[in-house]
Amino acid sequence: MPTYQYQCTECGNGLEAVQKFSDDALTTCPDCQGKLRKVFSAVGVVFKGSGFYRTDSRSSSSSSVGASSSSTASTSSSTPSSSTSTSSAPAAS
Repeated sequence: MPTYQYQCTECGNGLEAVQKFSDDALTTCPDCQGKLRKVFSAVGVVFKGSGFYRTDSRSSSSSSVGASSSSTASTSSSTPSSSTSTSSAPAAS
């Protein structure tokens, strides 16, 4: 069951409540009977296992898709690099 954080709008008191998803949200402060509001915060996410990082090896079906897009990129980039290699080749000789 998740833990929800609430803060009173009247007294500023904060509290945590363990509730089911189907439970209604708390509405009254147990200290001053004021109005409660839910406090939302960032959630830490941990990716475990393989396949989440670019350096992980991929299956052959996804690498063939990547190869077709990379071959298109290498074709367009090979034209400028060949002209630069041609111009740099005489300078090296």
